[in-house]
Amino acid sequence: MIRRGQYSERLEKALRRSPIVALLGPRQCGKTTLARHFSEGKKATYFDLESRADAQRLQNPELVLGSMQGLVVLDEIQVLPQLFSALRVLADRPDTPCRFLILGSASPQIVKSVSESLAGRVEFIELSGFDLSETGIDAWQRLWDRGGFPRSYLAESDEDSLAWREGFIRTFLERDIPQLGIAIPAAAMRRFWTMLAHYHGQTWNASELGRSMGLTDKTVRAYLDILTATFMVRQLQPWHENISKRQVKAPKIYIRDSGVLHSLLSVSDHHTLLGHPRLGASWEGFAIEQILHALKPTDAYFWKTHGGAELDLFLLHRGRRLGFEIKFNEAPAIRPSMRTALHDLRLDHLWVVYPGTQSYPVDEKLSVLPLTAVADIS
Repeated sequence: MIRRGQYSERLEKALRRSPIVALLGPRQCGKTTLARHFSEGKKATYFDLESRADAQRLQNPELVLGSMQGLVVLDEIQVLPQLFSALRVLADRPDTPCRFLILGSASPQIVKSVSESLAGRVEFIELSGFDLSETGIDAWQRLWDRGGFPRSYLAESDEDSLAWREGFIRTFLERDIPQLGIAIPAAAMRRFWTMLAHYHGQTWNASELGRSMGLTDKTVRAYLDILTATFMVRQLQPWHENISKRQVKAPKIYIRDSGVLHSLLSVSDHHTLLGHPRLGASWEGFAIEQILHALKPTDAYFWKTHGGAELDLFLLHRGRRLGFEIKFNEAPAIRPSMRTALHDLRLDHLWVVYPGTQSYPVDEKLSVLPLTAVADIS
């Protein structure tokens, strides 16, 4: 069992500041386990709203919840959207005797309902799968191969991990998507998701994907938005600098969990991954997720011009302009486009992230950095 201490600390601080904290993330990423561990030793009441008995207890939510004290945990709150208006009333009570921790899959419905009913009363925390700070840096290859979903990462064998991911994908398409009120055939979404995996790390092109599937641009865009809203896909937006060069304006698309990506690509183990044509793209997406977990920037971007200059990841972090180029190479070359990005984006520093073990400077503003050392960036 991997204890997720950093998230527990964030929950503790958030619940001191706000009457309601929303813990959002994909299915099976560990929200319920984290909430139960966080509740240990506290005066807490737990409601699983997918349980018929718990749902029936909350038929009169203001009466039931209004009499409680301490921490109240409401799991899968999107099942009972009428609770949001009740929570607004309860959160506005003077000297309210309890705090509410609400958990839910990252659906458009839950985010919209929270935003409309609980504006100014709720703090959001996004939970994802395990990262290197939780598994330990020596486990980076296993984390890359299997992804960060707890049951996938902790499986006894690669075969068990792959079987869990296949079951997760099927359940997500056949049960979770319909529960969001989205009527899309599971086979069509599976085909789109698989095609998206082959575009992992590339600029979004709705027309190309639409033609491949026989769908309109609007339809494939809607599919993409669904997978993004449920934390399955990351749309990395382009950064637009005020320079004379023409810049790419479409987002880059990544499957957020490397294990899910490998399942969609039919990659069963590390040996198969090393021979796959999407090896470099897989490493790029995995590294981007680990960098974002480590640095926790407010926003993240990529940069690319039509002339060929590009930067895999651009962050505004603690008042600094930071750039990252990601290479799956034991001796990454320093290319002219990196120096172009340094100059045009006025970077304070650019790191070339690679799978090696040694950090070394190239010059004052350019360094080569192992992925396992990104947490050391201040």
